[in-house]
Amino acid sequence: MQFKQPKYDVRNYLRTATVAGILAIASAPSAFAAQFGADVETPARAAWRDNMHQLSVPEGEGCFHASYPSTKWEKVACAAAPGYRSKLSIDHLKALRANQALSSNEQVVAGNGYDFVAQTPSGNVFSKVVGTFPSVTGVTSETGANVPFGSGESDGIIGTNEYTLQLNTNISHTPACGSYTNCLAWVQYVMSTNTPASLTSSTLTNKTEVFVEYWLFDYGTSSRSKCPTGFVNAGPDSTNGFGGAGVDCVQNTPATVVYNGQLPITQMANVSFSGSVAANGNDIATVTYGGQAYSSSVADSKTGMSSGWTQAEYNVVGNAGGSQAQFNAGSTVAVKLALTDGSTAAPTCLAPSTRSGTTGETNNLTLGSTCTVGSGASPYIQFTESN
Repeated sequence: MQFKQPKYDVRNYLRTATVAGILAIASAPSAFAAQFGADVETPARAAWRDNMHQLSVPEGEGCFHASYPSTKWEKVACAAAPGYRSKLSIDHLKALRANQALSSNEQVVAGNGYDFVAQTPSGNVFSKVVGTFPSVTGVTSETGANVPFGSGESDGIIGTNEYTLQLNTNISHTPACGSYTNCLAWVQYVMSTNTPASLTSSTLTNKTEVFVEYWLFDYGTSSRSKCPTGFVNAGPDSTNGFGGAGVDCVQNTPATVVYNGQLPITQMANVSFSGSVAANGNDIATVTYGGQAYSSSVADSKTGMSSGWTQAEYNVVGNAGGSQAQFNAGSTVAVKLALTDGSTAAPTCLAPSTRSGTTGETNNLTLGSTCTVGSGASPYIQFTESN
């Protein structure tokens, strides 16, 4: 792609980060305890955390924060829009093109299209999806690594605790495409443990941040088409595999800082992550961790995804560029997507073989053979992955 990122290795940054961390502990032990979840989870705080995923931030784009027990979102200063770029699943692109068969590769690890994906009952759309890890056992470490991707190698951010939590929509034609019938929109809600500070900088933030990445593929009528206001031109559509006449347009929201450093993978069970859409409102990414809640939002009109969000994928995967989150041997993770689509009907859980997942990033965990679905006040899907 035009915005191809260099391969990052953060190991050279760890010595500096370690020294800074020791100084921070000496000056602010209470902050250190809060960062690492040393305070005890209570039923009241668990209920607060769940509630924060249901409460929309105030009108307008921006960054927001709340602390337990308050349920009031406060607008806070944003970090710059990160230079993060995810890759699209190669196999998902093939599945979207009826004249091209899926890959014959026997992939068993999660990601790059191969994932359990929730689909709404016919005629419904998602307004909110909350992703959690109800059970995490045996996880002691994770390392981000670059792996083969497409015709080359992935180019993500590598090193210890380099990963993303991603909640991804399907790729859909929406009103934001205007009159361009081949145009498709895609939204990724992302929590990244490290990102380039901007598109023009290779300096890493060394911070865990939440933001929204949003795309319009094959926008316009030629490779010289202009993107809508607020988007960056990511080059001719053919560079992303769709092969259309237009251009691909992308942008990230400004980021909300969740954690100063790479949030340890051992804390993933304590994180809840949600994405929501609202017609004439905002698309919002929200993270709760401990007694803190963080959100970043963008106007839904940028992509119009509120009209077309029918599939949802959630998982822990590599940090950008098609990279892989590699867990230690003996890791087992349960993944749950709690779904809001205006009904109490059970969703469909699309099998990995359908290549319905949209992100190109992966992990090294093998998906289990079953996906559980639930109906009622909070429909859901749940599955496990392990190595």
